Parts: sequence; C-alpha cells; structure tokens
Amino acid sequence: MTDPDTPLRVAYLCDFDPFDQMVYSGGNARLFAALKANVDDVHVLDNGWGRLERVNKRIRKLPHSVELRLRWRAHLAMSPVLARHVERQLAQGDYDVLFGAYSFHSMCGVRVPDGMVTAYTSDATPTIYKRSPVGQSFGSFIGVSRLLDPAITRAERATFRKTDLLLWASDWLHEEAVELYGLDPDQSHVVNWGANIDPPAPEAAPLPIAPDAPLRLLFVGRDWAAKGGPTTVAVLRMLRAQGIDARLSVVGTEPPPEDMDDAIDVYRFLDKSDPAQLALFTDLYRTAHFMVMLSFESYGFAYCEASAYGLPSLAMRVAGVPVREGVNGHAFAIGTAPEELANRIQAYLADPASYAALRLATRTEYEERLNWDAWGRRTAALLRAKVAARRALS
Repeated sequence: MTDPDTPLRVAYLCDFDPFDQMVYSGGNARLFAALKANVDDVHVLDNGWGRLERVNKRIRKLPHSVELRLRWRAHLAMSPVLARHVERQLAQGDYDVLFGAYSFHSMCGVRVPDGMVTAYTSDATPTIYKRSPVGQSFGSFIGVSRLLDPAITRAERATFRKTDLLLWASDWLHEEAVELYGLDPDQSHVVNWGANIDPPAPEAAPLPIAPDAPLRLLFVGRDWAAKGGPTTVAVLRMLRAQGIDARLSVVGTEPPPEDMDDAIDVYRFLDKSDPAQLALFTDLYRTAHFMVMLSFESYGFAYCEASAYGLPSLAMRVAGVPVREGVNGHAFAIGTAPEELANRIQAYLADPASYAALRLATRTEYEERLNWDAWGRRTAALLRAKVAARRALS
C-alpha cells in the first residue's frame, strides 16, 4: 500500500508559464495549482529554448494565428536540441517526477535520470484532435502542415509509449490514445479535469422549473458559431413560440444581428476579479435552468463550471465534452435538430421533480469528478504509487 505521506519532488514542464491564467483557457494554471496542493514540492522548469531562444522570440512576434500553430511544430522539429535544455535542469534538481502538461513536444526526446517517473496530462493530442469531428470541423490553417502529420504521429507514439503515467482528461481521449499509440493499459488513465472557478456552495434547494414560470437559458463562450450559438437561438425561439417565457443570457461574445432577439441578454465580458461582475457571473449560473451550448471542442471547462452550480448542460456528444447523458445534462448527436433540444426541455417543464433530481445529480458529478481537488488527489495517488514501485525495484 502506498503511503499517502510519501514525499514527492515534481518538475513541472509546459510550453507556457503555469502562472499565466490566460493561456490554455486557464487549465495550465489550475493543473499546476491542484498538483501543488497535493504533493510536497512542485518546481516549474524553464520552458525557454536555451541556446535557440532567439528563434523562439522571433516566432512569438508573429501574428497570433500563425504563432500558435508554428511554435509547437518548430519546437517539435528542434526537440533533439531543446530536450537537452530540459535534461540539464533535471540533472540539477533531484526530482522524483517529470510532469508534463498540454505540450507533448516539451517532453519529446527528453531522457530522464535513472529512477525518475514521467507523467503527462492533456485534453487532446495533435493527431487525435485533427482526426476527430472537432478538428475536422475547423480544418487545417496551414495546408502544407498536413505533410508533417505522419512525423507528428510517430513523435507522439514514441513519447507516450515511454511515459510512465498518461492522465487523460476524458474517456474519449483515453480510448483513442490506447488504440492509436498502442499504449499499455497500466500506464493510461482517465482523470477528469475540473472547473476553472473557485468551488461554489451547493444550492440550498434545486432551482424550481414550471411551464408557467420564466425559463432561463445560458450560453458561455467567445466563439458564437463554433459553440453552437445559432442552434441555441433556434431552441430559444421554438420555446417562445410554444408560449414559454424563455430568455437567454450570452456571456463572452455577442451574437450577429441575424441571431439577436429581444429575449437575449448579452454580457460581452465579465471580469471575475471584480466583485460586482463576479456576483453577476455567479447569479447567471445560479438562476439559469439549462446551459445550452452545442460546442465543438475536445473538452470544455464551461460544462464543469455549470456542473459546479448544479446547472444541467445540453451539449453535443463530441470528443471529450464532460457531459454524461442523464447525469449532468444531455449530450446530443452531431446534427441533432433544435426541435429535439426544445422537446427535452419541455419534458422537464412537465416534470419538475425529474428536473430537481437532474440538478442534484449534476452537482454530485462536480463534487465527485469535475473538480480540481479530485484531480489533484487522484493524480498524487497515482504518482506516489508509481514512484514507490520504481523505488522498490532500485
């Protein structure tokens, strides 16, 4: 049995600074904080390019849409050199674990000291994302980059097969990775990510719902079209046409003119560091009956946040979106007509007790699976078990 007090010294590696709350939708910062809260010592490795830092700086000055795609590919291409920069840091730190987040290319080609455990977490990999309905819906920005796909897949396979623990954010990614990369089931695990908000208190009682009372829908995201905004508006209009007093709150973006409606309230940006705006953000989640967001994405922190407030989500059944059917909402097949979503809402309007049970189950899903403390505890336990097994062999 692994001693939960076994000390661990972890080297944290990512291509972006985990102290930056803005990158990776805040996920990198949350991963780092949750890991640090559950192990003894987490040290952030320098993610610069060593003697090639001049190249890195030049790439970062490019337009964001180009820099975003070019930088990691350039990093991967130069990994035989950049890996040495990581290895020098590992040799000086006496670490038990090298822990990589998001950027597999940062781990590519790195040779760790004898006895050190390697671990990695992500919500997608470049190849799995590109092959998924999500990646295919967005296409490739740089067409010539497709010529690199076979080399990228080989690099992924080589990196992941030699990594001791792979902690995937979803069942979808775990299943795809095991099959595509030929992973050992003992090294590949599902450890769900959490909500990028501080844990809210549970509801004193489930928010009531009734056919003759106002119905509130919520949409949260920056990309109106990619997150299914037009479908959400179609659902809103169908409900109103059926005599339901439905309103939609949109946070993070503004619908185009053709999708605007008198029943839509728009909040282009809410600064959660400002107490008044945070209170409004919280109230929108607390008073909504459903989050309606049929988004194309590999995971989706917004669904975790909705679950934290006991708010059921109506989402698309795609990739690793963390909505379990009938548990914290409903996940619909790609191409589902808006009528089906409207009918599902109508069914709950006719059965308030069933809706109350769904809200309770949604909050339970957050408490048990979709929070960062649960991720940190599970990850720390897996790391300690792997380190203890490695030590027993030495």
